Amino acid sequence: MSSENNTVADIRHFNRFYTGVIGVLDNHILQSDYSLSEVRVLYEIGQQEKCTAGYLTSTLKVDGGYLSRMLRKFEKAALIARQQSSADGRTFFLHLSPKGRKLMTMLNERSSGEISQLLEPLATHQQEQVASAMKTIESILTSQPSPTTDIHYRYDLQPGDIGYLIHLHGVLYARETGYNLEFEAYVCKTFQDFLTTYNTSKDRVFLAVADGRIVGAVAILGASRYMAQLRWFLVHPDFRGRGLGRQLLNMAMAFCREKNYSKVYLLTTSMQTTAIEMYKKAGFHKTGEKFMQLWGQEMYEQRYEMEVVHA
Repeated sequence: MSSENNTVADIRHFNRFYTGVIGVLDNHILQSDYSLSEVRVLYEIGQQEKCTAGYLTSTLKVDGGYLSRMLRKFEKAALIARQQSSADGRTFFLHLSPKGRKLMTMLNERSSGEISQLLEPLATHQQEQVASAMKTIESILTSQPSPTTDIHYRYDLQPGDIGYLIHLHGVLYARETGYNLEFEAYVCKTFQDFLTTYNTSKDRVFLAVADGRIVGAVAILGASRYMAQLRWFLVHPDFRGRGLGRQLLNMAMAFCREKNYSKVYLLTTSMQTTAIEMYKKAGFHKTGEKFMQLWGQEMYEQRYEMEVVHA
């Protein structure tokens, strides 16, 4: 079976599994006279200040005739009310009635309670993994990355951080520049050397974390009393274009000023064009390069340096 067919089969398998989970939630949590589709419509009406039937049709991808029948049912049950637009007499806004709001409050509480019960047997990190996986699916299928507010920064290295950074370097550089396994071995060696001499008084690794996973990193390593090296600068493709890389570089340079480093240098290759542009904008300038055949590629290794400006 081809890789594409395997992917389709995996998705269909997950659909069958998750449909069963949703079925459990729908039948045994809500315990109401309303289907999942009907509850979705009521939820949207409650969320939108000026909700119209047209909005519901386009947003929820609901057939117009089916939606009309639902709305009549809701009106008959006194769950919603219509209000004519003062600007356009042909437009009617839909609102939840007090009875409708009471129903939705009850259903939301039941749904949250059942989901909590579903997650209860899982460890905290497993619950976070489930939520993160769901956000990833939504993000990819809608082409809308998770909000920037989901990102936080830390520099306290924890068990597993370095291993995951090695993984990210191996996967992303292979995908984007064609580096082979020799590069991953090189990254492993550099981190091994770093951990044997790691000292928080002179070194710092800044991590950007979203939904429990590392999505960006940069490090400052003290090379001497007045010189530091910038290393392992990386931003996950799903989180690029948001200023995350610039924020990481700013944090790194602030640390250099804090530790009174007067110069920072970095080593990169001519293939890292995007990162090089960021280095230049930050104030780095190229001080040397040499041709190399390395990691399955032909490239120029380049050195960049920057004087640290102290206030």
